[in-house]
Amino acid sequence: MQVIHTIAELRQALAPFDRPAFVPTMGNLHDGHLSLVRHARTLGDVTVASIFVNRLQFLPHEDFDTYPRTLQADCERLAEVGCDIVFAPAESELYPEPQTFKVQPHPALADMLEGHFRPGFFTGVCTVVMKLFQCVFAQAKGERHAVFGKKDYQQLMVIRQMVRQFALPVTIHGGDIARAPDGLALSSRNGYLSSEERAEAPQLVQALRLLAADVLGGERNLAALERHAEQALAARGWQPDYLTVRRREDLQPPTLADLQPGRLVALGAARLGRTRLIDNWEF
Repeated sequence: MQVIHTIAELRQALAPFDRPAFVPTMGNLHDGHLSLVRHARTLGDVTVASIFVNRLQFLPHEDFDTYPRTLQADCERLAEVGCDIVFAPAESELYPEPQTFKVQPHPALADMLEGHFRPGFFTGVCTVVMKLFQCVFAQAKGERHAVFGKKDYQQLMVIRQMVRQFALPVTIHGGDIARAPDGLALSSRNGYLSSEERAEAPQLVQALRLLAADVLGGERNLAALERHAEQALAARGWQPDYLTVRRREDLQPPTLADLQPGRLVALGAARLGRTRLIDNWEF
C-alpha cells in the first residue's frame, strides 16, 4: 500500500489504472469505514482512500481542532483490508490558496435537517468532494466509483444530486451502516462518549426504530410522533436537534400516500453530553 501526500504523486500512482474506486474519509477509522473500503475493492482495479479533515465543513464552534487525527493507525487498518493507495494531503496541498470557488448545493435538500443545524456544512462537503474527485478520477479511462456511508444519509443524497447535476462520470455507492452489537452506529465521534454515555447512546436508534414501528403500525400524526420521540430522548438527558420521518427519495415530509413500507426513513440527530450523534433507520 502506498501512502501519498501530494496531488501530483497521486496522479502518477494512478496513471497505470483504468477504474479507480474511491472512499473519502476524515480518518480516525472504524469498522464502518473499512466496510466501505471492502466494498470499493469489488468495484475497480485500484482502491483509493483519502484521509483529510476538511476545515470547510466545520462551523467555528465545532471540533475541527480537536477532531482525532490518527494517520498511522488508519494506514495500518487500511492495509489490512487491501486498500491500494492512501491519499493524505496536508491542508496546504488541497487548499494552497483560499478556496473562494465553492459548490453550493440546492437549498431544498441542503438547508434542512443537518443543513439547518450546521449551516454551510454541505457547501464544505460538496466543495471538498468535488476537489477530491478531480484528484482521484482526472486520468481514469474507465468506470469511476465512489463509496459513501449511509449513516450520513442526507450527505449521500446531496453528493448524488451534485454528481447528477454536474454530469460527473462517477457512480456513487451507499454503504450500509455498521453497528455495534447493541445497535449504536459506528462513528469516529463515539470516542468522545464517556462510559455512561456510551451505554446510553443506542437509545437514539431505538427511538428511530420506535418511530418507524409506530408509522408501520398505522399512526398517522407524524408531528405528534416526532415531538414525543424528541421529548422521550430529552427526558433521558439528550438534547435533540430533530427526530423525523421523511421520504427516502427526497427527504421531504411524506404524504399519506407515502406512508407505506419501503419508502420512508427515520432520521435523528441529538447531543449526548458534548457529543452530537446522528443516525437513521430505513423502513
